[in-house]
Amino acid sequence: MTRVAMMVNGREVSGEVEGRTLLVDFLRQQLGLTGTHVGCDTSQCGACTVHVGGVPVKSCAMFALEAEGAEVRTIEGMAAPDGTLSVIQRAFQEHHGLQCGYCTPGMVMSAAGLLQVNPDPSEHEVRVWLEGNICRCTGYHNIVRAILAAAAELRGDAAAAA
Repeated sequence: MTRVAMMVNGREVSGEVEGRTLLVDFLRQQLGLTGTHVGCDTSQCGACTVHVGGVPVKSCAMFALEAEGAEVRTIEGMAAPDGTLSVIQRAFQEHHGLQCGYCTPGMVMSAAGLLQVNPDPSEHEVRVWLEGNICRCTGYHNIVRAILAAAAELRGDAAAAA
């Protein structure tokens, strides 16, 4: 067992892990952050997407020890401390970008990563960015609409957000 420490959602955390412990398992089992989902265990579906050092990563393909000293943000860290949903989370709700909700945390985290590097993506750019995230319910149309609406709101473009 090895001690690992990192910042998760702005809070210093640590724990004992085996070298083979995946980041997703550390987050879910040791920290109780179950919003990060395990979908496929092969990094194909994106349900486990979190941010490490501000970059979206599939936490089922990363060892917890690789996040030593890193800043990690999970879906639980997206909302404000008072529970108010983030712009992206609200857009998913308002534009019906979720159905069963299993992929939603990973989609939201991926969308946040996209909007950090491209605050004004085209529909095509959103679809390309989401290629690593699988949704079996929505057909992606409303997910894309939600991300475009969130982007517009974050840019202050009220007309495009509607």
